[in-house]
Amino acid sequence: MSVNWYPGHMHKARKKIKEAMPHIDLVIEVLDARIPYSSRNPLVAELRGERPCIEILNKSDLADPQVTQAWLETIEREQGVVALPLTSTQKGQARKLLDLARKLFPNRNTALKPIRTMIMGIPNVGKSTLINALAGKAIARVGDEPAVTKQQQQINLEGGIMLFDTPGILWPRMHEEDCGYRLAVTGAVKNTAIEFEDIAMFAAEYLLQAYPKALQDRYKLGELPQRDIELLEAIGKKRGCLRPGGRIDLHKASEILLHDLRSGALGRITMETPELIARIKEEKEDKEEKEEKP
Repeated sequence: MSVNWYPGHMHKARKKIKEAMPHIDLVIEVLDARIPYSSRNPLVAELRGERPCIEILNKSDLADPQVTQAWLETIEREQGVVALPLTSTQKGQARKLLDLARKLFPNRNTALKPIRTMIMGIPNVGKSTLINALAGKAIARVGDEPAVTKQQQQINLEGGIMLFDTPGILWPRMHEEDCGYRLAVTGAVKNTAIEFEDIAMFAAEYLLQAYPKALQDRYKLGELPQRDIELLEAIGKKRGCLRPGGRIDLHKASEILLHDLRSGALGRITMETPELIARIKEEKEDKEEKEEKP
């Protein structure tokens, strides 16, 4: 699935971000800890240049802790990048981010010389919730649908930190098909823009390989199905998703699986690992190399 969901306000947002960037000291990018690679916007690296960056692995309470640790180590190998796992909905977690920002800029954290930070992130990674936690009050509008924030705003935080909020922007077009699927699985793409059965089957295939016990426990499955479509049918039977004639309603079964995955009802699930992404990149490079040969 190729994501091509780029409303007009996102194009305007990119232009405003580019214009504001020369006045920024520190860039904060909010990622979804369940898909750190797929939720990372390549435009951020392009726009921030050599400025230091804090990569927040948000919603870490929903992600597999062992895989999150592997991602932290992978991300921090990059020049000028520090990674921090957070659960922005938990009280006090946001202070870790403020402390880290002050540590990076010990000579700029005053009211007269604030640390000028820009917070960025694709839709629905929890950026607005994090901003409200940082500010200690409701400033950014929060919603469970992507693209709630539509325009920039400037927020003065305690301890000499000035925060510039930006709308959540997706890049114009995803070139890696599986990234589009993972974004849809975790809710970064509006439900109206996806086919539930298609997305759920992608999730089912991965979960059968990576988290079979979580599926068995959640849906009380004695014998685990081998194929994605069989898993959706088994979930449909267990949850009474039946059409006239006893046929399984795959759409309803798909909704159940995606809701359980997004909400954490399936347990702490991460949809990609550093090893998986490295293998996908290697296979892509090999394919491109073969295509270039006469």
